[in-house]
Amino acid sequence: MPDPAPSVNRRGFLRLVGAMSAATAFTGSLAACSGPASTGSAAPAAADSIEAGISYALSTGFDPMTSSGATPVAANMHTLEALFDLDPVTREPYAALAAGELEKVDDTTYKVALRQGATFHDGSPVTAGDVAFSFERVMDPANASLMVQFIPFVESVTAVGDTAAEIKLKHAFPLLKERLAVVKIVPKAIVEKDKAAFDAKPVGSGPYRLIEATKEDKIVFERWDEYNGPRPAKVKNMTWRLLSDPSARVTALESGRVAAIEDVPYLDAEKVGQKHKLEAVQSFGLLFLMFNCAEKPFDDKRVRQALHYAIDKDKVIRTGMLGNAAAATGYVQESHPAYAEAATVYGYDPGKAKELLKAAGVDNLQVTMVTTDTGWVKDIVPIIKESWDAVGVTTTLDIGQSGGQYTNKIDPGAFQVLVAPGDPSVFGNDMDLLLRWFYDGIWPENRYRWSQTAEAKKMLELLDAAVRTDDAAEQKKLWGQAVDLVAEEVPLYPILHRKLPTAWDEKALTGFQPIPTTGLSFLDVARV
Repeated sequence: MPDPAPSVNRRGFLRLVGAMSAATAFTGSLAACSGPASTGSAAPAAADSIEAGISYALSTGFDPMTSSGATPVAANMHTLEALFDLDPVTREPYAALAAGELEKVDDTTYKVALRQGATFHDGSPVTAGDVAFSFERVMDPANASLMVQFIPFVESVTAVGDTAAEIKLKHAFPLLKERLAVVKIVPKAIVEKDKAAFDAKPVGSGPYRLIEATKEDKIVFERWDEYNGPRPAKVKNMTWRLLSDPSARVTALESGRVAAIEDVPYLDAEKVGQKHKLEAVQSFGLLFLMFNCAEKPFDDKRVRQALHYAIDKDKVIRTGMLGNAAAATGYVQESHPAYAEAATVYGYDPGKAKELLKAAGVDNLQVTMVTTDTGWVKDIVPIIKESWDAVGVTTTLDIGQSGGQYTNKIDPGAFQVLVAPGDPSVFGNDMDLLLRWFYDGIWPENRYRWSQTAEAKKMLELLDAAVRTDDAAEQKKLWGQAVDLVAEEVPLYPILHRKLPTAWDEKALTGFQPIPTTGLSFLDVARV
């Protein structure tokens, strides 16, 4: 799941105000239309419908400009389109609203034709004006967009008549198609008429249209019969049951109430896999260790390194996650195309941890580990505490709801150490995006407070150099240097990369595949 919405900083104040306003409007809209939660059993799904169990409630609205919640982001994958989208399984870009490939005019100018006959869910045509508007609203600081950090290289997007758009860049950017996927195209007239209503019930051009969204209950979709793109809906109706309780998800699958569930509890995986198809897909999704680098002794990298070396990762993965993770040996998982082993790999070495603490002049360190109440995280943080206690670091656990922990402790700087999950790969899978999420902007500036260091500035220089080269080998080399830098400094760094167990009924669904990010995809999926 992506991390909570960013806090205030010098570049993000307007973005935060807008995001908070959108969230307030969304909550009000849900309150107005929500009915009682569906807690009882349901009749088996019809032959032309799909029901699924989702692990996260609706914590934000659906507006793709500001939404960062796992569930609305997954829903938007079915209802909205970008010029180019990422395949949910392979993460490769494909033409969605674009009619075909980008037409390169020069190194910083591209034209793209729109898919002929594409319409929004109100029946209005998708025009180049809507494309230009969608980018303009993301790039306008007053609009509180969370996506703007992913397209800093875009100078402008303008309409060329009704059927094509021109994209001008500030500099050449080899990953353009992949990154265009973060900007979903929305209808200008509908958004400008009522932004809050759009946030609560968006109108897109995707294969499904959203019919109903009830917080902590369900999301209801219906096939958009006028859709003429590459991934038409294969069932007429789809309902996502929002089942944050792990036992409820398992029960729903076993009873036949739903045909697929995400985030199968590790303890239930073997039992579920005996009767249903189950796959645990390796993801980028990480458990990270983050320090308040503005507070002593965590301004000393030796202390930060010591706490990494002190973690018995094998025990965390074997005992707490039943093998459903891989210890971090670099910034991304080993299956990622840009993976490189870091120059510093934190194996379990309590002796070295003690030596580093001694070299830093730290004795009898007392730490409060702030963490979240996510089920699998709660299972493993006691093991990390045990590891730290064993090297003489007296550790107290502070477990709480994710949003509250960030709002009340992390963002105000009232913390020492955070252990938490994160997964920006829901927005994109290229190395630059994954690195910038945690090492550029709000996280280093306002969360772990590292941005003013020489190393932080060097990190951004490396990232900027990497995206300006069209030499793949040179690009990977620069990313490798960036990974080596953060692996040495570890202001925020992964402990492990999680596997995502998904289960489904093969007798009910055809074409279903688990995806390497939070959520489920029913693009190209039909009922048997």
